[in-house]
Amino acid sequence: MKILGISGFEGAMPFKRAHLPQLDEREYRISQGHDSAAALVVDGTVVAAVAEERISRKKHTGAFPKGAIAYCLAEAGVTIDQIDELAHGFDYAPYRGIYSLDPESRDLYRQVYSREALLALVTRDFPAFPAERVHHVAHHLAHAASAYYTSGWDECLVVVIDGMGEAHSVSVYRAHDGRLDLLFQIAAQDSIGILYSVVTLHLGFDFNADEYKIMGLAPYGDAERFRRFFEGAVELSPDGGIRIPLLRMNRTHAERERYLATRAHLTECLLPPRDPEQDIAAAHRDVAATLQACLDRAMLHLCSHFAAATGQRRLALAGGVALNCTANGKLLCSGMFDEVYVQPAAGDDGSALGAALYRASLAGEVRNERMPVPFLGPGYAQRAIDIALRAYGDRIRVTRFDTLAQACGEAARLIADGRVVAWYRGRMEFGPRALGHRSILADPGHPEMRDRINAMVKMREAFRPFAPAVSIEQVDRWFDVPPMTALPFMIMTVDVRREFRQDLPAITHVNGSARVQTVSATDNPEFHALLQAVGKVTGREMVLNTSFNVKGQPIVNTPGEALETFLGTGIEFLFLENTLVSRSG
Repeated sequence: MKILGISGFEGAMPFKRAHLPQLDEREYRISQGHDSAAALVVDGTVVAAVAEERISRKKHTGAFPKGAIAYCLAEAGVTIDQIDELAHGFDYAPYRGIYSLDPESRDLYRQVYSREALLALVTRDFPAFPAERVHHVAHHLAHAASAYYTSGWDECLVVVIDGMGEAHSVSVYRAHDGRLDLLFQIAAQDSIGILYSVVTLHLGFDFNADEYKIMGLAPYGDAERFRRFFEGAVELSPDGGIRIPLLRMNRTHAERERYLATRAHLTECLLPPRDPEQDIAAAHRDVAATLQACLDRAMLHLCSHFAAATGQRRLALAGGVALNCTANGKLLCSGMFDEVYVQPAAGDDGSALGAALYRASLAGEVRNERMPVPFLGPGYAQRAIDIALRAYGDRIRVTRFDTLAQACGEAARLIADGRVVAWYRGRMEFGPRALGHRSILADPGHPEMRDRINAMVKMREAFRPFAPAVSIEQVDRWFDVPPMTALPFMIMTVDVRREFRQDLPAITHVNGSARVQTVSATDNPEFHALLQAVGKVTGREMVLNTSFNVKGQPIVNTPGEALETFLGTGIEFLFLENTLVSRSG
């Protein structure tokens, strides 16, 4: 079977704009269905997946993923009429009665969440696709499927934790024999993910987008200063659950729509809201630190309870909160589990993948194999690269290498010389991280490199750390992990070995941690070859690796976008496959 999974709600933000036209622009993100995507599973194997933002160039778009679908079809060489099923990673039908209780929520259900609304979008963009082939998969079930059916494990504990699915914020499953048995759920009114997002908004950042910035800010603060406040705001239950009185304050429709009562309480009892243009003060750093500690505590409580209850020593995670690398690192180092696997596209884009995999599992076709590095997005042939190079003509100088080894050797020399290099090759990554195909690279040993890249390329907050990519053979040499520890998705933090922290200033965070990506020759061979070449010059098979984009833009997709971003920033050199590009003159 050919099953196409999709995510996102195109009408969510437009509906909110129409009904609440005077809101602060950042408040429109307090809505469902961002980060739409498409993923294609053929005979149980994932063959293509991409977020719509990488095609449309609209960051975090929830638009119906027409472009992502078109890519998946083209990559597999099939047409839409050859698709057996289209599966959406949400199912609001069981909650229709709740939404019918007042006119506005009834309209929201009808215009955005209903099956009829989805079918209207399918018909608009793919008119001939039969309605009977369109299916719905509950959001947390889609997330759980994305984690279990890519874990490679027959049996494990699966924890889904995000802001909210249709009505829940946490779902716990026992996965075994190809099945997902639901054990426990926490309602959205007690969502640790929503609390994290509301405090993110209160600290002057974007709800449902900038939570990772709070994670990066947290190590600069004092986690004790506001500990008592957050211990009162988040209660841990003996049954493994989480209760959040701070969110239960929102009783009216207007309060729930914008978390007004919660935000008023934060203002009165914690600190005033920060304007996005205001400097970050010590109090903001301390709130971030305490919030992160609160999340760490809640995650450990939840997972440890169900690890003990089920006897499971393997944990698979998905959902937007599972992108919190600090909390993941705490779980990894807790000793509660022998192995922890986080599905690399853990956010809502990954629910498209999960919806397709779940439907494939019902057909008995899913192949539960550990997901390799998810190079599932578009790739471009040399002809496309050459067309893009010609378009920039006299603005660039081009040097062509015959082999990957030659290109790696030159890139390694440039990196060792302190240059900033963009590295573009192969198929694009699925998920939020650049893992060596759409990356900006530099030497992690240069003290000023973090500030240089922030100034010349990323235009982002100075407190945010950069991540290292290191060969799996050397990971234990530089980081406090056992030999050959596989962390291929840049989704967990570990400690830099104390004796090397001063030697690796560009990737060592203020608390001595780093968000490590390990690279192996098995599933990331070209990037591994580059790291080996770097090691021959610097003595370290390691680079600083950050995504190839500028602030506010998605990671580059096409060769033309790579060249445009290169020329519009201070990146010094660009490799398009084995072609080196520099500025003319």
